[in-house]
Amino acid sequence: MKELLLRCKQWLSGLSFRTGVIVLLLCIPCYILSFAQMALPISVEAKGVLWFILFGMAKTFQYGGLTILGVEGVKRLKKLFGKKSE
Repeated sequence: MKELLLRCKQWLSGLSFRTGVIVLLLCIPCYILSFAQMALPISVEAKGVLWFILFGMAKTFQYGGLTILGVEGVKRLKKLFGKKSE
């Protein structure tokens, strides 16, 4: 199992900076939907299932995007948004 995770991390790290940014941005709509669906007139069980799925997708996109970007990509994004990188 550990070998599979390492191979997956290595494959994700090989993707481009642009792909990493796109994947990272995909977490925003998932976060919004995971909490916005609470306003829908559906059962509590359905809300819980939707929240679990959407929040899980948001976290997957977030960590996947950060893995693709890596340390240098995060520094590049901070510089792009004007924050001083440490």
